Amino acid sequence: MHKPFLDPLGLTFPQYLVMLELFNGTPRSVGDLGGRLGMDTGTITPLLKRLEAAGKVSRRRDPKDERRVLVTLTESGEALRDTLWAVTDQIRSACKLTEAGLVQLRDTLNDFAHPAAE
Repeated sequence: MHKPFLDPLGLTFPQYLVMLELFNGTPRSVGDLGGRLGMDTGTITPLLKRLEAAGKVSRRRDPKDERRVLVTLTESGEALRDTLWAVTDQIRSACKLTEAGLVQLRDTLNDFAHPAAE
């Protein structure tokens, strides 16, 4: 459902998720972002490289720990904040779910994505 809203912005759904997470505060380490989004480094790094090439984020080594890469929104990325939050609202409207229904759907999808350890 996100595709028609994200295509005009030049974003994929995973990139959209990264942007939403970055709106919660930057700079963020690649490891932190991956952990929050359930993505390993091999998945999130190419997403970040494409976002950087599009001018939405910048990546730089942490001066305190050269092993860490910090991600920050650029002005162009920050300028998408209201637009991307609006996409969330548009999807919510298109789904015709109540807030409780959305929470239940999210929890169900999380259960599928992260099955309980046996």
